[in-house]
Amino acid sequence: MRAMVLKEPKLPLELRDVPKPKPGRGQLLVRTSACAVCRTDLHVVDGELPNPKLPLILGHQIVGRVEEIGEAIWEGPQRPDSRGTEAAPTFAIGDRVGIPWVGWTDGDCAYCRSGRENLCDNARFTGYTLDGGYAEFTVVDARYCFHLSERYNDVEVAPLLCAGLIGYRSYRKTGHARRLGIYGFGNAAHLIGQIAIYEGRELFVFTRPGDEATQQAAKEIGAVWAGGSDEMPPERIDAAIIFASVGPLVPAALRALAKGGIVVCGGIHMTDIPSFPYVDLWEERVIMSVANLTRRDGDEFFEIAPRVPVRTHTETFALEEANSALDRFRAGKLSATAVLKMTG
Repeated sequence: MRAMVLKEPKLPLELRDVPKPKPGRGQLLVRTSACAVCRTDLHVVDGELPNPKLPLILGHQIVGRVEEIGEAIWEGPQRPDSRGTEAAPTFAIGDRVGIPWVGWTDGDCAYCRSGRENLCDNARFTGYTLDGGYAEFTVVDARYCFHLSERYNDVEVAPLLCAGLIGYRSYRKTGHARRLGIYGFGNAAHLIGQIAIYEGRELFVFTRPGDEATQQAAKEIGAVWAGGSDEMPPERIDAAIIFASVGPLVPAALRALAKGGIVVCGGIHMTDIPSFPYVDLWEERVIMSVANLTRRDGDEFFEIAPRVPVRTHTETFALEEANSALDRFRAGKLSATAVLKMTG
């Protein structure tokens, strides 16, 4: 099969012919139809995330069809997951599936046994410590796939598998905040902003200073206010989500926060957070990060997304154009989510 392979960080991906993987016990072989490009892919390529599998096939927002089923897949209507406390869906040849960032957890550590598999000590991640979707085929643990709504085509639904899922987990961490601020209006913010407005929140969007085009785009989806990250909103916000990987936005968000509010850092990587006076944190303000996702997050998100409906904006690239997509993403020259679309 053809695949775009990372030989080592800070080098361009290489188009290679590699052996088609075979599904093992409990795995699916999936023929990839689309794979969205994520900022996390850039962090891996640029050497900002440690110890990736090498050589590596990137990509963790994968849409495809089940081509082959490995042995010992549960044949009943539902199969118990690794914890034995919930049920996971089963799949048949030809089923369309979505494959996210979390690709495997051990099911036995204290985090998995307490419903926090996103923090599993031994977790493996698609397109980072497991091969991902910048290829014509991929294998995946069947427990970590999702059935996808037919409302979306393959390209439209691909960005929901990370920007949507991680964004949704970040959003839920804000509780019932009426006034929600979002710092950085990229892919995740655009998707989650739609859910926030659907659920009756007041949305305040903070962009790079002077980025009037993005501010206008935020207002077009229903934001009540949009301005630069160096501005204060017209009223204090109850919660903020920071999607931009810019550490100085944390104290900026704290200053805009009402008493008892929360700042949620929704990225896997962020530049250093500068010091700030304790008074900005006082009065029970909270800072927290979000790590990975649980399958429950995915089930909830894929139930609500078609009802909103959450709409994605995409730009397609051929598999062999992955480096171009990454370069344009890094340079801030994408106006939509880049999606690699397989041919043949």
